[in-house]
Order: sequence, then C-alpha cells, then structure tokens
Amino acid sequence: MMTEIEFDTRFFALTGYSPMRWQWRLFRDYFADGRLPSAVDIPTGLGKTAVMAIWMIALAQQTKSDQVSLPRRLVYVVDRRAVVDQATQFAEDLRANLQKPEARELHGALGLNEAEALPISTLRGQFVDNREWLEDPSRPAIIVGTVDMIGSRLLFEGYGVSRKMRPYQAGLLGADTLVLLDEAHLVPPFEVLLAEIAGNAGRYGEKVEAGNVLVPKFQLLPLSATGRRKTAQPFALEEKDFRNPDDDIVLQRLFAKKRLNVQESGDQKLEDVLAEQAWRLAQKTQAPNDGGENTEITFRPVRVIVYCNSRDVAEKVKSALDKKAKKTVAEGRTELFVGARRVKERTDAENRLRELGFIAGSGAQTAPAFLVATSAGEVGIDLDADHMVCDLVAWERMVQRFGRVNRRGDEGRQADIVVIDEGEPKPKKQNAPTADEQTSIRIYQGVKKLFEELHTDGDVTISVSPESLRQLSVRASADEKLAKLIADAGSPVPLRPALNRPLVDAWSMTSLPEHTGRPEVAPWLHGWVDELPQTTVALRKHLPVRAKPQVTKREIEDFFEAAPIHVSETLETETFRVMKWLKARAGKLDAQVQDRVCGILLTTDGKHVQTLYVKDLLGDSKGDKKCYEEIEKSLRGKTLVMPASFGGLKSGLLNIDEKNDWLSPDKDKMQLPETADGDVPWMNADAATPVIRFRVIERDTEPDQNDDDGWRESLRFDLERSTDGEVTRWLSVHKWRDTSNTENDRAEGRPQALTEHQCWAAERAQAIGERLGLPKEYISMLATAARLHDEGKRASNWQRAFNAERDKKKYGIADALAKTRGPINQAVLGGYRHEFGSLPYAKGDAEFRKLSEELQDLALHLIAAHHGFARPLIATTGCAAPPSVLEERAREVALRYAHLQKRWGPWGLAWWEALLRAADAQASRDNDNKEKN
Repeated sequence: MMTEIEFDTRFFALTGYSPMRWQWRLFRDYFADGRLPSAVDIPTGLGKTAVMAIWMIALAQQTKSDQVSLPRRLVYVVDRRAVVDQATQFAEDLRANLQKPEARELHGALGLNEAEALPISTLRGQFVDNREWLEDPSRPAIIVGTVDMIGSRLLFEGYGVSRKMRPYQAGLLGADTLVLLDEAHLVPPFEVLLAEIAGNAGRYGEKVEAGNVLVPKFQLLPLSATGRRKTAQPFALEEKDFRNPDDDIVLQRLFAKKRLNVQESGDQKLEDVLAEQAWRLAQKTQAPNDGGENTEITFRPVRVIVYCNSRDVAEKVKSALDKKAKKTVAEGRTELFVGARRVKERTDAENRLRELGFIAGSGAQTAPAFLVATSAGEVGIDLDADHMVCDLVAWERMVQRFGRVNRRGDEGRQADIVVIDEGEPKPKKQNAPTADEQTSIRIYQGVKKLFEELHTDGDVTISVSPESLRQLSVRASADEKLAKLIADAGSPVPLRPALNRPLVDAWSMTSLPEHTGRPEVAPWLHGWVDELPQTTVALRKHLPVRAKPQVTKREIEDFFEAAPIHVSETLETETFRVMKWLKARAGKLDAQVQDRVCGILLTTDGKHVQTLYVKDLLGDSKGDKKCYEEIEKSLRGKTLVMPASFGGLKSGLLNIDEKNDWLSPDKDKMQLPETADGDVPWMNADAATPVIRFRVIERDTEPDQNDDDGWRESLRFDLERSTDGEVTRWLSVHKWRDTSNTENDRAEGRPQALTEHQCWAAERAQAIGERLGLPKEYISMLATAARLHDEGKRASNWQRAFNAERDKKKYGIADALAKTRGPINQAVLGGYRHEFGSLPYAKGDAEFRKLSEELQDLALHLIAAHHGFARPLIATTGCAAPPSVLEERAREVALRYAHLQKRWGPWGLAWWEALLRAADAQASRDNDNKEKN
C-alpha cells in the first residue's frame, strides 16, 4: 500500500502542487484498491478535476504490479464545449509533467516508452479530437469530450465519425474505460445511460464462462458540486478535510466570502439593469450628479462577470457596457462569452480572458473589466471574477454561477453578487398556465425561498460561500421539506427513453446504411428536451462543386469522407440564427452570383442532404417565404459547409456585416476566414503533427511522384473537363501518412511487401495482447488474425488497382505488396474488399487450424471487420469466385457476426476488433516512419 508521503510526492510531480486531504482519502479508500465510490460530491473550486491525477497514480501502481483493475482509458465528459475548460488544461499539464524527470518513475510504471508521451484528446488546442487514444488499446490515455461527442461514439453513432470508424471508437470507449462525468446533475439522462451500461454487464457484456472475464470493464464515476446526489453514500468532504491546520487551501476556498443581494428590476429592461449594476460594481467613487460636465467617476480594478440566460440579452448588455466605457479606463475591456464560437478561435478567446484577468491565476488588473456570459460560461471553466451580476435561473445553475466569483477565497476578498429579480413569471392565461409556465413559476419561487434559507444569522445579507451551500445540502439530507424545496427550485429532469440490448445491437450494425430499428441517439443523451434546433457551420476554401457535369451525391460523400469535417473548424448555434445570417448575407449579393453554391448540407455521418445556391436565399415573395421555411427545416441537426469566400465570420462567430470576396474589387487585399483546408497550417500546428490530417490541393498538372513530404493522395475530385472528357483541373485530397492507418482502408505509403507488413502486424498484436494480460490462446488468435488479415491483397485486381507492379520493379520487391505509392484506380478495383478476400486464405492456414473452433470464428470476424465492414454486411464484388460461393461466404460473415455479438456483447466484440485494427495501424505507421527516418 502506498503511503501518504509517497502519494503526495507523485501527486506533486504530476500537478505541481500538493494534494488536499480529500484527494488522498479518495486514493487511499478507493482508487488504490481499484474501487470507485458511487459518486464524488465536492464543492466547486476544490479540485475535482484532479481525480485524473489520482486515477493515473493508482493505474501506475497497478500496472507495475501486473494487477490492473482500473480502466486504462479515462474519459472526462463536460456538459458543453467552453472557450477554455479546466479538464483540457489539466490533461495538457498532466501530459507535460509526466515527461519531466521528477515523474519518470510514474511514466515508466504506466507502461509508456521513454520517448512516448501520454496520449490525450481534448476539446481545444493542438490536441483537439486528435484520436491519439486509438493507437494502442493497451496504453493509458485521456479523452476530454462533450456529452454529444462521447455519447454518440459510445452508442456506435459517432457524430462526425465515418461508419467504418464507429465500431473502433465504440469498442475502445465501451470497454477498459472510466468515465468521469463532470457536473453530472446537469445531464441526468446521460448519467442514467452510462449507469445502465456500467451496471449491467450481464445484459450488454460478454457471456462469462467459469468466472473468466476477458473484456475489461466500463466504469462510471459521476462528479458534482451541488449536493443533489441520489446515490448511496457519495464520497464527500468530512470535517477533518477542512479543519486540517496543514491544509488551509480547503478552508480558504470553502469559506470564500460571497455576499448576495437581490435587486428588483422594476420597469427597467433586463439588459439595462444588468449593465447598470455591473457598471456600479466597478465604480470606486462618484461625485454628486449635479448635471454638470465635471462629474467624475473613478474605478476599481475589478473583474465583473454578468450572466444572462438569453444570448440576445447578453449581446445588448455587452453593447450597453461598451457605450458606458467609452473614453474611460474601461474602454475596450468588455468581452462577450457565448458558446456559438468556432473552436479554432477559442484559443484567442482564452488569451483575451487571461488578458482581462478572468481566468483564475491571471494576475492583478489595473483597470476594470467586464465579461458578459451565457450558460456557456457556467460549467467546466476556471473563471474567477471579483463580482457578479446575473438574472435568476434554476438553482443548479445559480450554484454554478456562484462558483465563478472569488473562486480562490483569497484573503481580503469579498464578492458582491447581485441577482436581478424580474418578478414571478406571469402565465399568458392566468387561470390555465401551461406546464412550462408552471415549471418557471415553481423554479422562481423555489430559488427565492432558498435565498431566504441562506440568510446569515443576525444579518440581512445572504452568504453563498461553498460552505454555506454545503451546509444547505447537509441540512436537506435530514429534512425532507428542504430537500423537496431544492428539487423544486431545480430544472426538471427530462423524460428519457430506456436503453435496451436490441437498441444497442441495432446501432452497432454500422455496415448497414439503413436500419428501421436504429433511431437518433440524442434522446438517450439529453432526454426529450424542448430546445431550439441547432445547426453546425464549417467554412472551407475548397468544396466539391463544378458547373458541368452535375456533381453526384456519391462524389460529395466520397470527398467529405476523404476530407471530413473536423470539430476544430465548426461552430454550433441555433438554426434560426444560421438562417437569418444566410438570408442577410445573400441579400447583400446580386444576380451575377445567384448560381453559385453557398453551402453543402450534410448529416452528422457525412451523407449529402442538399446543395444550397445563392438564388435559393433571394427574393421576398410568399413562395420565397415557404422556400425559406423548408430550407430552415432542412438545416436542423445538420452540418452546413460554406465556402470561405462567402465570408460572414468574425472572431469565430457568425457576423452578418463581415465582407466577402465575391463582389469585392479588392479581393487580393481581403482577409477571409482561415480554413482547415487552407494554405496556412491549421491552428499553427507543427508540420510534423498536423491537427487536421488532410489537405486539399487544386492541381492542373500531375505532381512529381518522387516527392514525399509525408502526405498521401487519397482522392481526386474533377473540377473541369475538356470537351473530350479529359480532366484538366482537379482537387487532390491528401491524408497525413499515419491517418489512413485507422480512418480508412487506403494503402498508400512506403512500398512494403505483404508478408512483411502482416508479420509486423502480428508482432504488434501479440505485444498488445501481452500488455493486456490476455490468455495465451487469445494472444495466439490475435497474432494469427493479424498475420492473415491482408491476404486478400494478393488478388491481381487489387495489385493492379494500386500500381503494385510499378513499385515492385522500382524497389526490387518480389512478393505481393501491402503498401504502394498509389494512387488507387477505383475502376480497376471494382469494389473489391480485400478483407473479404482474405477469409479463404485464413481458413487454409495451418496455424489457424490449430485454434479452437470458437477462436477460429473470432479470428475470421476480426479479419473481415478490420476496416469497419462485416457488421454484418460486406461487399462481395470483385472476388474471383462463383457467385454462389461468394453468397455463402457473405452469409457466413453475417451469421458469425450475430453469434459473436451474442457471445461478447456489442462493446466486447468491437473491443476485440479494435485490438487488431490498432495492431494493423501500428505496423503501417512503423512502415511510414521507416521511410521518414
């Protein structure tokens, strides 16, 4: 058992500061033994994010002793994407600190090679959704994601993920994974979903034989700061945690002074009173207002945050404060913080928040600053303002807001919090309020009563320090009336559909393009909620458009599969805002550009829905109004890919007034929005580790085949053709050298013999199996499947389609090739799936026949599914065999999938597939690195 001193040393090495007592207790009583509490309920500002470090220390201890019971992957889920989230920053710090000399022992104990960094995937910055965590299922990894990102991928319906990659990601999320659900009380349907999966291994997991569980567990640990836990005995603070004389940080933060006052709005508009109160909090003294010109206002160098439930109100408050700040020291020191910002620009926004002092630890300010935020600034962000003004919202959101002022509880600081009371909501029909109106009234009354409960004894002020809120929760645990009041003051828990095995089975059939029993997963993630429809917007320099011949649906979908929309280039906002923006932008144009494409509409899995033209958005007739309504309806829940030349983006936010270059006389001087497929490295990424793993180049001549800069051509889109049908100009989509290894089935790379590639893959598969501690017979099965997985590439049509003969002669290789310089000739390939062609070779292999019948079945499925097909269908075209033979083989593939799905469960079978796919990817990456070196 690790001592407290040893834990302190390791924790400090990872974080740069000493642990709090509760963090040591959580490690000692739970993580050290591979166990988890039902939940962690710790007040905001006391380091819940550091559970990541606790997990890592415990995992290193268990890995070193070859007794791993904790999951190897940690997934930290936040409710929504913020400009700067604590989890991303903490994960980045862990990765960096783990490579320092003082953490070398931990680094090695985790099983990482000396030069190997901890794989992390985050919500922003250079690690944004980089999928490093897919590379080795036997290594630890940290993934930070939103409910939508993680939830959709867990349920085999990954938003923005191709169908071929969905089982890979689902398998590694649904097994050997610990989910830390931050602020779990905000997403009860998602918490219930995760608890259902984690708590019902018998329903969703493998059929256990003689107690021998092979697929590592999926586990959940909810984190919260509100005390609204219904689980039995959540892990919480005990008195010794903040009465410890050696740990004054907890005491300081727990008793941070926060004084709340309620201010009625009267007849004033909400935006006006919010701005006035924020302005007043920043003033130091004000001379009597006698109407003269010499009235002088002096300011305090304070940071004031203004929370608004409505984005429209927030924008008006920002404008009002900007107007007040003119010609004062506060001029230019107001920032708007809303969620609908493109991910790329969030780094700039973070820097701006630091400059204004709103990020905890930013340092002292010399002038006042104002931050106007919507709900995007309430959760998962380390904001620390001096004072706050806000409207009244549901109790759990009020608690989150209180945690964003005087967060550190520094000596001498006292936060003034002003809540603007607009009065009790009034129903439209006084005698027949709707259900929503009744809920609003109940929340309003409940929050006002809770404010009364928080009155300090003998004082009219209201304390909302973390300790005051904690004591309220403690009292509620013994007072049913108070507990009900807290529940009534909170947002109603949305109704949600139940999860069951048939649903998961339907979602996991990812090779079926359509399935009537495969509903949208959103209700299982968020419940049935009455929210405004959302649309995702991305800008691109290059789009698959041309005048003639007409672009087909297949061409568009193939293009976006090769150059997929990356989360870093997107913004998400209400559909009505997108429609308003489109109409206003189009209205500035004239008839000479009405035939231009202004957007391509895609589903979340890259299917083409509609192509929008400028002319679709012009006109004012009644017929046009109906057309607008249809377009707006089609935008709901979809991704709209726009040409960057359409403009309309400012600081990552949609902006009606920004210029475009379609009609500008000074096109060369215009500053258009940067795009992921542009000429400038996206997000200033290093050339050796691009954030976007594709690039698009417009060409009219063939490139030099001898040039190799690490990029591999994977697709061409014809832009222009001559009268003879010859392609004269095209878009060339290139993939980064190691991207194709996991994201598609391209074979471009350093020419490599098939036998060598498969031997390398077998070695990697065996190493993965050994590190996972699998039984020898399963390791042998994995290695055998890896050694045979690409045998179908020996087919003559595959070799011709990839120009293998050319590379064999040039590089002196006698064997069939697994990797070539390409490019692929799809017409010659004829739809042939080499993994389907590998199955007869595998059945005839001597080592394969030594496997048990059960393991032979599993090996054959892994071979058939190693590019995401065979779940349950796979194409039979292009194979040199009679149709009846191919039909029977395809039938066996489908039946084998059904049998193994029943044996291993949806996530268990996908996990097995991921092991082989990771080994294949590692071998391909090593081949590319050999050429690089």
